[in-house]
Amino acid sequence: MNYPKTILNLIESFKKLPGIGEKTAERLALSTLNMDDDTIEIFSNSLKEVKNKIKKCEKCGSYTEEEICDICKSETRDHSTMCVVEESKNVIQFEKVGTFNGVYHVLGGLISPLDGVNPENINLNTLKKRIKEENIKEVILAIKPSIEGETTALYISKMLEDENIKITKIAHGIPMGADIDYIDPLTLEIAMEDRTTIS
Repeated sequence: MNYPKTILNLIESFKKLPGIGEKTAERLALSTLNMDDDTIEIFSNSLKEVKNKIKKCEKCGSYTEEEICDICKSETRDHSTMCVVEESKNVIQFEKVGTFNGVYHVLGGLISPLDGVNPENINLNTLKKRIKEENIKEVILAIKPSIEGETTALYISKMLEDENIKITKIAHGIPMGADIDYIDPLTLEIAMEDRTTIS
């Protein structure tokens, strides 16, 4: 016996989310049947509001409900230091750690000619414009260590080589407590290249 059409539709909707397979989608759909009307109403409204209210910050490209996000508006942040990230969710990750007090710039992707993503397809023009207009002194590239990430980082460093700014890249290496046996070759290679002096 199959589920009624309304439940099947909900299962299919949940399956559209990343990392949600058939079984998880089924479990989520069935669990909504046990929710009270108020919870369903909140859930439904939250989905609509996310779609209708969330936009990209006109300055940095991160998620916001306003034209300019709270980080770009903040007077307590260091506006001379900019962290360049691939996606808005990376901003959230850094903010959770809480050690960076500068501003961000979201690229909205990485250069990948094989996938048809060229420099003009990501948020690079506004990056150069912001560096000129906002008196940025340091750009920190916080991009994943992949072929696309390295290509993008190299392109940005070339693009900014005539600007009088410091360009740095976060270290990618072996996580604390990790067993060397389980580290992938690319991580090991980068960890070796980014080694630091102890004394």
